[in-house]
Amino acid sequence: MKKSNRSAARRITAVILGVSLASAALADGPSGYQQGAGGSPVSGAAGTSGAVGADGLQKCDKAMGAMAVAEPQNYATQALSTYGLQTPTSLIRLMIQQSNCFLVVERGMGMQNAMQERQLAASGELRQNSNLGGGQMVAADFILTPNVVFSENNAGGLGGTVSGLLGRHNAVLGSVAGGLKFKEAQTSMLVTDSRSGLQVAAAEGSTRKADLNLGGMLTGSTAGGSVGGYGNTNEGKIIAAALMDNYNKIVLAVRNDPSLQRQVGSLRDEAARKTVSGAVFNDGDVVSPKIANVPLLAQPKDGSKVLATLGRAEELVVIGPEQDGYLNVQGSAASGWIRKVLVVRH
Repeated sequence: MKKSNRSAARRITAVILGVSLASAALADGPSGYQQGAGGSPVSGAAGTSGAVGADGLQKCDKAMGAMAVAEPQNYATQALSTYGLQTPTSLIRLMIQQSNCFLVVERGMGMQNAMQERQLAASGELRQNSNLGGGQMVAADFILTPNVVFSENNAGGLGGTVSGLLGRHNAVLGSVAGGLKFKEAQTSMLVTDSRSGLQVAAAEGSTRKADLNLGGMLTGSTAGGSVGGYGNTNEGKIIAAALMDNYNKIVLAVRNDPSLQRQVGSLRDEAARKTVSGAVFNDGDVVSPKIANVPLLAQPKDGSKVLATLGRAEELVVIGPEQDGYLNVQGSAASGWIRKVLVVRH
């Protein structure tokens, strides 16, 4: 009899503990994030005029560089798809733009479509003066690679126990406690300097024991969608919250090291900048005239003194930046300026 009483007491204690933990999660999650009806912690919009709905993100007064977001490896996207989630790249790109800490450059499907437009321009199919060609795209200073790894066995443990105890009396708390389909999800972000190839920042996080710690604050209507389905399920919301936490750590790492910050304009300035398309030449490139009898000039302007007359076989080395459509080059006889449209790179 005494043994039976002790067992009953333990069951009552477990119920009280479960209610207390789930109620605390409903009130305030470990990251201070509270989710309302539908949506994910990453939602809203962003553009050249600013951003809306970027609660919880680190913000910057100016961009610290341009960033491309790489697709996760295939095993990660396949695992995400089992939970009805798409690749998180669109979600991450949204949070980056909302934070204003980096400019986002397109290197995904949109890039393929952009290159298709350039192919049409090169073939002569587009209107004259469409200004589609080389030398206009912004370079990515950083490449961000996200990853998500799941421990996919049944969540079980305390979450499953509390779910069973509470399910008959409170369907919401019961589903919160044991509703997650994975035991653990680890997320990470790696940032690489695109010029040096060095990994310059990294952040990782884990949603272990998320059944009670995060489940309560992520309940609500599933009608409010989000990028890639990350606002439709508790699993998606938890992954979104973890990725946002990873990204905030990346921002802090770059902000705290001025040597990592690059000189770029604002999104509005960069988007409004108009450049003339054409080949891009760098110091040290070897070029030759396309035709014979091309003048090498003393100044980068028509009518200036002719220093030499170049043949098609003449090799020239680019020694300075382009100016007003002219290249600064060094030839066998002299250095000077030559019209950019009259040369071809070796």
